[in-house]
Amino acid sequence: MKKNIVPYLVKRFLRFDRDQPFIFVSALLAFLGISIGVTVLLIAMALMNGFDNEFKKKLTAMNYPLTVIPKFYGSVNEDLLIELELKFPNLKFSPYVQSSVMVKSGLNLEGGYLFGVNFKDEASVNEILDKAIKNIKFKKFDVLVGKSLKDEFDLTLNEKLMYIFTSVEPGGLSITPKIKRFKVRSVFDSGLSAYDKAYGYTTMESLQRILHMPRNQYDGIHIYSSDPRKDIKYIQKELPMTTTIRGWWEDNVNFFAALEMEKVSLFIVLMLIILIAAINIISSLLMAVMNRRGEIALLLSLGATTKEIKKVFLYLGIVIGIGGILAGVVFGLGGIWVLETFDIIHLPKDVYPTSTLPLDLSTQDFFMIVIGAFLIVVASAYYPAKKASEVDILTVLRNE
Repeated sequence: MKKNIVPYLVKRFLRFDRDQPFIFVSALLAFLGISIGVTVLLIAMALMNGFDNEFKKKLTAMNYPLTVIPKFYGSVNEDLLIELELKFPNLKFSPYVQSSVMVKSGLNLEGGYLFGVNFKDEASVNEILDKAIKNIKFKKFDVLVGKSLKDEFDLTLNEKLMYIFTSVEPGGLSITPKIKRFKVRSVFDSGLSAYDKAYGYTTMESLQRILHMPRNQYDGIHIYSSDPRKDIKYIQKELPMTTTIRGWWEDNVNFFAALEMEKVSLFIVLMLIILIAAINIISSLLMAVMNRRGEIALLLSLGATTKEIKKVFLYLGIVIGIGGILAGVVFGLGGIWVLETFDIIHLPKDVYPTSTLPLDLSTQDFFMIVIGAFLIVVASAYYPAKKASEVDILTVLRNE
């Protein structure tokens, strides 16, 4: 019988006590608090990961995984492109020419960048452009614009759009900017309004002609790699001293550092919900100890050990806590499924990279939440369990 005393007492003390209902209510509040805390943490971490991944996906496409550019002066040439294609056949390359421009349509004026590219090569390194140019053949002085610019300027396909280039050319006694009208042939939608408004694409020959660049000279080479952080090291070794290579993450270091800090801060703040709920475990167990001092003293006098008494109240706290954690996991995963399956919350697409809630709960975050909550529960249950094992038998029996 002695072996079964701990689980028997745990079951008995978990029952509703009509004489002391507040103890049960306090334990119930602790259970609900922990379950709500775990639920909120799971959904919040899934949201943070989802937005993080969505931004990375969009920025990787528009900033390109890797880009070869001149280091200080000069340009990237066709010989380097051919050399890289031979040495890295598993990667995809797209040379480009770039110019800062002002885009004008009627009274509307916007600043941005115009890229001259070979659309077939560019489509292989940029999936967003690949979708936008399906079955479209671009001719000289045709342009591909972003959805945000199209909406702002109220453009239609085949409409003429004026580009004012920052490079100037002499004209009589004055210097005049280069101006050229391009025909809008198609529209791309990256999901990031800043890029959709600023970026435009035309044929390589068109921009080289306007900028008076040789056909074998480029401003850089866009590279698609499935593992850019690894490939950048190998490519760097093969580049001449006049060029360098840049990864997409190097242009967004501060942005993703801020996202990571926000995620950590949110995790800590929401973990405090579980900590506050754990205080209810401490208070309910301490009240249970105070109200059952007579029973504890009687059990000790009948042969129960202090270790068994400590286990009883420790297990009581753990049962309440684990119950709350399991309920929180069920509610959290259920909430994530509901938000993923049904379009309950619709986000403005001009602000966020997606119009639906992106959710992605990583295994690491899941176990961090569950283990963190469990450790808080165990720590909360330990002190009341210790106090229960320190009950003075003689004093309690004498007074009661």
